[in-house]
Amino acid sequence: MMRSSFLQPGVVALGLLASLAPVAAQADEAIFAGGCFWSMETDLDRVEGVTSTTSGYIGGTLANPTYQDVVTERTGHYEAVKVTFDPAVISYDQLLSAYWHSIDPTDAGGQFCDRGDSYRTAIFPMDETQRKAVKASKTAVAADLEQDVATKILPAATFYPGEDYHQDYARKNPDHYNRYRMGCGRDRAVRAVWGDKAQMGMKPAHS
Repeated sequence: MMRSSFLQPGVVALGLLASLAPVAAQADEAIFAGGCFWSMETDLDRVEGVTSTTSGYIGGTLANPTYQDVVTERTGHYEAVKVTFDPAVISYDQLLSAYWHSIDPTDAGGQFCDRGDSYRTAIFPMDETQRKAVKASKTAVAADLEQDVATKILPAATFYPGEDYHQDYARKNPDHYNRYRMGCGRDRAVRAVWGDKAQMGMKPAHS
C-alpha cells in the first residue's frame, strides 16, 4: 500500500507558523581594555543593550594566564572585558562611544592609579566591520580632545576569562570596590578629560 504524498492539514499549519515565527536577534560581542577590569565591567554593565560582561585577559604570550601571572607585567596581557550586546538595542558605534567616555584615552601608561602594561587601554575588533568603526571613532576622539589618543587597536586574540572572584566584583564586594574606585580617582579623572561628556551613554550608577 502506497503512502499518501500529501501532508496532513495540521502539519501544514505548523510549518506555516514556524516560518512566520520571529527570529531572535543574534547577540554580538566586543572586547575592550580600559584599566582595572572591575571598573570596566561595572561601567559597561550600565550601558543599555549590554546583556553580559566578562572580565579577563587578552593579548599576551602565556596561555591560560592567571591574575598572578598578569600582575607581574611580564606576560603582555591586558586586563580586558568581553561584552555581549544586543545590536537591536545598541550599535557597536554607540558601544564604542560609551567605552571612550569611561576612560582616559590619552594615558599611555595605564589608567588612573593603576599603572603598567596590563592596565593600558586597547580595543580588540572582532571583525573588519568593527575594525573600521574603531579606526573612525579613534580619529573622532582625537579631534574632539585635540590630543593624541594612546589607546591601541589590536587584533582580537584569545580571550581568557578571569577567575570567578573577579567576575561582578563590584556587586559581590561593594564596600571594598567603592573604596578602591574612590581612592583610585577614576571618576574624577574621567570628568577632567571629558567634562560633561564623562560616562556618556551610561545609566546612572545607582539606577
